[in-house]
Amino acid sequence: MATVSQLVRRVFGWHRPLMAFAAFAAVVVVISAVGLVLADRTLVCAPIWAKPCKFAFSFGLYAATWAWMLSLQRRHVRLGRFLGTVAAWSCAAEVAVVFVQTIRDHRSHFNVATPADAVMWAIMGVSIVVLWFANIVGAVLVMREKHADRPAMWSLRLGTVITLVGMGVAFLMTWGTPDQRANRPMKIIGAHSVGVPDGGPGMPVTGWSETGGDLRVPHFIGVHGLQMVPLFALALGFLATRVPRLRDEVVRVRLVWTFAGSYTGLMLLALWQALRGQPFTEPDLPTIGALSVLVAATRVVAVLTLRARTKPVPPPVREEVMV
Repeated sequence: MATVSQLVRRVFGWHRPLMAFAAFAAVVVVISAVGLVLADRTLVCAPIWAKPCKFAFSFGLYAATWAWMLSLQRRHVRLGRFLGTVAAWSCAAEVAVVFVQTIRDHRSHFNVATPADAVMWAIMGVSIVVLWFANIVGAVLVMREKHADRPAMWSLRLGTVITLVGMGVAFLMTWGTPDQRANRPMKIIGAHSVGVPDGGPGMPVTGWSETGGDLRVPHFIGVHGLQMVPLFALALGFLATRVPRLRDEVVRVRLVWTFAGSYTGLMLLALWQALRGQPFTEPDLPTIGALSVLVAATRVVAVLTLRARTKPVPPPVREEVMV
């Protein structure tokens, strides 16, 4: 088993541009957290330092996850490292713009009120499109990759696709609302909320709208599929040492697929809810019914998967889990 020092060296030996950005994001998180404590300024009815804190944390986690994935890559290594570098610079542009706009007391998203704001928003738009296409190519590379641990490999494949879809939800936010298009010259183009203006009452920490739909909910669920699905596979790997049925690799692969399908269903359900202008905290009967069906279907598939193979599998001498 690797020692702590060996694990640290291994982690810091991952893709350097991505890990350098992750370190930069960590610094932004710390600065933003201090700003949240010491500053009482608000922007669009929310603490002004909340957005850079959340953005830096999310993008930093994403970069570290991708750096880990690249450390497992055995085919098309040079292309993978190039895509990682592109992703690192795209993430850096996103977080840097949000941070600079926070210092300027200006909105970062959808803001075209001044030439400088329009340039900042254009940089964010270009960087996220580049990042999205880099993810598409990266997803193809992950699909073509092979690894001895099939559940972990499938978790990476499925998590990458879910994240790709979740990132795509962000494009729905950039469409101008009828009111915005009616007022010329336009100062704001796009919105997080559906059915209500941005800046109304929001949930603690996340800021998701409590009065209307919010596209940030499915976006958040989707972009973190890259972490949640592999974590589920990792948990199955640890449980396999104690639960005989989970020692069967086929069972674990099927459970990974079940979890990924359920997670995708949750993302799509949140998207459907948001597009109907419904607050995440106030689901109506159709939303509750759809969620109940999703939970029931997941439970049935999971139970059938666990019962499908009853032949006991001897515990392995040593089981390797992708870390």
